[in-house]
Amino acid sequence: MSRPRHIAVIDVGKTNAKLALVEAATLREIAVVTRPNRVLAGPPWPHFDLEGHWAFFLEHLAAFQGAHGIDAISVTTHGAAAVLLEEDGALAAPMLDYEHPGPDTLAAAYDAIRPAFGQTGSPRLPLGLNLGAQLFWQFETCPGLRERTAHVLTYPQYWGYRLTGKMATDVTSLGCHTDLWEPETAQFSTLVERLGLAGKIAPAHRSSDMLGRLDAAIAARTGLSPEVPVVCGIHDSNASLYPHVLSQRGAFSVVSTGTWVVAMAMGGSPAALDPARDTLVNVNALGQPVPSARFMGGRAYEVIRDGSTATPTDADRAEVLSGVALLPSVTPDSGPFQGRRHGWTRSPATEGAKMLALSWYLALVTDTCLTLVGAEGPVIVEGPFGRNADYTGMLACLRPEGVRVATSATGTSIGAALLFEDRRSGDTRAIAPPADAEALRAYAARWQALTAPLPAQ
Repeated sequence: MSRPRHIAVIDVGKTNAKLALVEAATLREIAVVTRPNRVLAGPPWPHFDLEGHWAFFLEHLAAFQGAHGIDAISVTTHGAAAVLLEEDGALAAPMLDYEHPGPDTLAAAYDAIRPAFGQTGSPRLPLGLNLGAQLFWQFETCPGLRERTAHVLTYPQYWGYRLTGKMATDVTSLGCHTDLWEPETAQFSTLVERLGLAGKIAPAHRSSDMLGRLDAAIAARTGLSPEVPVVCGIHDSNASLYPHVLSQRGAFSVVSTGTWVVAMAMGGSPAALDPARDTLVNVNALGQPVPSARFMGGRAYEVIRDGSTATPTDADRAEVLSGVALLPSVTPDSGPFQGRRHGWTRSPATEGAKMLALSWYLALVTDTCLTLVGAEGPVIVEGPFGRNADYTGMLACLRPEGVRVATSATGTSIGAALLFEDRRSGDTRAIAPPADAEALRAYAARWQALTAPLPAQ
C-alpha cells in the first residue's frame, strides 16, 4: 500500500463528533467539521444518535474528497461503548449512553459475576462506565436482547464496520475499564462467557491493523475510491498517547484532556493502583498495559465556570493566592476524590478569581492522578487544557521533570492518523513555571493538606 497523502479521521468524543482531514506529511489538520454528540431520550433508554452521525460523516467525507481527496480512513472514539448487532448487521438495540443510571439498579447482581480488579485493571465504576455493567443491565432488562445479539463491536470498530462491512474489536477499547479484557494476558476475561457472549464479541486486533477496504456502495455514495483502506481504530485517550509512544524515550506521561482528563504513565515507578480512586490499567495501541487515572475535568470546568469567559487579573491572582480554593469533587462519581462534594474555602469575589481557582483545581487534581500512577519524566498535555496557561503553569510548578504541551491542534485525530504512519511525531513545547512559582507551590501544599484522604477508622 502506498503512503496516504490525506487521512480522514472519524473522531467521536463524549461531547462532540467530528471529521478531520489530516495531511500525512505534516500531520496538520487541513479541514475539520463537528456536530454535537447529543443523546436521544429513548425508548428503550437514552442513546446516541448513530444515524445522525453516519449521515454527517458521509456528507463530509464526500465534501473532503471533492476538495482535497481522501486516501485512507481512521477512527477514534470515546470508551465505555459498544454496539450490539443482529445476525444481519442491523442494530439489536440503540447504543446506550454510559451516563445513564440504569446499570446501577442491578449493581449487586453484576458485582457477583465481574472479575477482580487484579485480573482486568478495571475499577468498579458507577452508571455504565464499566462496559460489562452496561451489557449485563441491557440483557437483564430488555427481553430477547441477549438472543438477538449476534455480534458485539467496540465503538471505533462499529464505524469501521459501517465503512467496510468487516467486524472487529481493538485492544485499546477493550482495555478501557470494560471488565471484559485482561491486560497482562491480552485475552478476554471470564466475564465474556458469564454474559453469554462467547463467540459473539468480534476478534480483538491492534489498533493499527487494517480492517478492510471501503465498501463499494459507500465509495459510490461519497466519491471515494473503493480501494481506500480503513484502519481498525483506537480509543480516544490512547490516540492522544500514541504519537508520544512512537516518539518518546524513557519514562514519560501523557495527560489527555477533554470531557475526561486521563493521566497515562509510561515507564514510571511501580504503583499499587487503587480502584477506589479511579485508577485503572489502560492498554495502548501496541497492546501494552498502561497505568492510568482519570476524572471528568472538562465536565467540571463547564459546571463551575457556568458560562463565564472572564480572564483573571493580577488582583484576582492575589485574591486566590490569599486563600480562595475549590475543593473536590465537582464530579463525585468518578476521579480520585469519589464520594466527596465540592466546595469553596472562600467564595471568589469576581468571575476572574473563580476562573483562576478553577484552573488551579483542575491542575491539582491532574497532579494527584499523576502521583497515583507513579508518573516519572516529562508530562505532556494533550487537548484543550493545553491552551489554559493557568492550568499548565500550576502543573509546571508541581512536576519538576517538566511539562510540555502538544503542538497539534487535536491530539486524538493526529494519533488516529498515525495508525497509518507509524513514525516519530509528537511535537511539543515546554512550559516554564510562572514567576510566582513558589507562591503556587505553597497554595498547592495547602490544597493537598485539605484534600488528603481521611485516615482509616
